[in-house]
Amino acid sequence: MIKTTAHAFAAAALALLPLTAAAPALAAETLSLHDAVEALPQAAEARDGYERTKFKHWIDEDRDGCNTRAEVLLAEALQPPTVGPGCKLTGGTWLSYYDDQVVGGPSGLDIDHMVPLAEAWDSGASQWTAARRQAYANDLGAPRSLVAVTAKTNRQKADQDPADWMPPATDARCTYLSDWVATKLRWSLTVDRRERDSLRDLAASCHNTDVEYERA
Repeated sequence: MIKTTAHAFAAAALALLPLTAAAPALAAETLSLHDAVEALPQAAEARDGYERTKFKHWIDEDRDGCNTRAEVLLAEALQPPTVGPGCKLTGGTWLSYYDDQVVGGPSGLDIDHMVPLAEAWDSGASQWTAARRQAYANDLGAPRSLVAVTAKTNRQKADQDPADWMPPATDARCTYLSDWVATKLRWSLTVDRRERDSLRDLAASCHNTDVEYERA
């Protein structure tokens, strides 16, 4: 799989963290990006009833004093921050792979849900229990589910799927597609026709890109 240095580092680091979902993960699967896109179930999307508060985050799942946001920052740091009382983080550097920007200090970073909460709702999470939505919103069991990126790119992305938004860094795009599809497969989320068509078109230029995921 194509990965940035920081992204590969995050994969190794987050593998050591506990899975937030209530049930144990199933065996890991690997597909080519093309096959992974075709494996996504297709269904119409609906946002009726969506509220961000229906996805409780950020929580401190392991009760070590650091919530999900802090855990992701600690795992993805190129240079680790200082951890103060109450898990306050200072210093450190990160690579925001969406725009290939190195960021000093945690304040300029957002933790992006790879598949945004609203998009997850549209794609099947509206039928989940509150506990499963919480597990999704705080998923530390897969390095692609949550990613530290510049606040600017996270807010530009908002709740858009790849049909409407892709990372500005050209070299990040195949990694992003792989991560998006892996997250949807992990959580058994659907795609609508427009999203699938866009994924097919975008994936055509991503040769030798695999999708690795474990179902939650």
